Amino acid sequence: MSILLTILGCHSATPRINAFPTSQYLEINNRHFLIDCGEGTQRQMRKYKVGFSKINHIFISHLHGDHFYGLVGLLATFGILNREKELHVYGPKGIKDVTLLQLKISQSHVKYTIIFHELVSKESELIFEDDKVSVRTIPLNHRVYTNGYLFTEKEKPRKLNMLNISGYPEISKADYLNLKAGKDILLDNGKTIKNSALTIDPPKPLSFAFCSDTCYKPDIVPIIKKVDLLYHEATFLEDKKELAKKTKHATAKEAALIAKEANAKQLIIGHYSGRYKDISLFKNEAETEFTNVELANPGAVFSVE
Repeated sequence: MSILLTILGCHSATPRINAFPTSQYLEINNRHFLIDCGEGTQRQMRKYKVGFSKINHIFISHLHGDHFYGLVGLLATFGILNREKELHVYGPKGIKDVTLLQLKISQSHVKYTIIFHELVSKESELIFEDDKVSVRTIPLNHRVYTNGYLFTEKEKPRKLNMLNISGYPEISKADYLNLKAGKDILLDNGKTIKNSALTIDPPKPLSFAFCSDTCYKPDIVPIIKKVDLLYHEATFLEDKKELAKKTKHATAKEAALIAKEANAKQLIIGHYSGRYKDISLFKNEAETEFTNVELANPGAVFSVE
């Protein structure tokens, strides 16, 4: 599996028994990320056996409490656990001040380095990249400055077609790295063998898009086009569409329209309002526009291979 998503919390802000605000743990191409950190996140991490030490990057969508009030507690726990590795926190401007103030006033002494990456741009931008994964922002439209995040695998090296390569004895193991990198081969007789004749296309890089609190915003579609797994908030049903507009949230139908327009492979919806006792209604409404819909639930795991 190249993508494994664990839902730690998926409900809206109003406290309820057995309902936890937004937080997700993402494993993609052997990288591990925490996305949003509502109250109770670290308890949920323990419950669902998420490794604390694997997390080196935390992405916060916006500074509403149900998306980041669990952050300072988690950072303090890292300190108690004698963490030494540096930690990167990405989020809206202001996240550094509010977090450091809480740590200071509570005298929660952390020995590891916290590096804050404060976001202000209203355009999609690349904010993280290594040899395995890249992360771009998805500008959203909520009551405060908000970003979603697009996580994409880096393209893997081309695969060697050993049957075809065996037909050219002068191609040695020393040439394999160049072949995997997409280069052609020049034989001793001056003939060029095209890379496509000696290699096989690698699997398509997989992607996951996290679209937290936002009203219906179809201009994000080009950013998330053909995404493999899409999480999109669906706080309300169409019966509360006017309230959704007022509070800048989306309905289940609108989340499904985004998935359909983006040609996503699978849609997960969450952030349900406490007004609704039966969350199956969200799936039913979304499926009027998009067929492959799943409901977020604490502890639910979604995978893409």
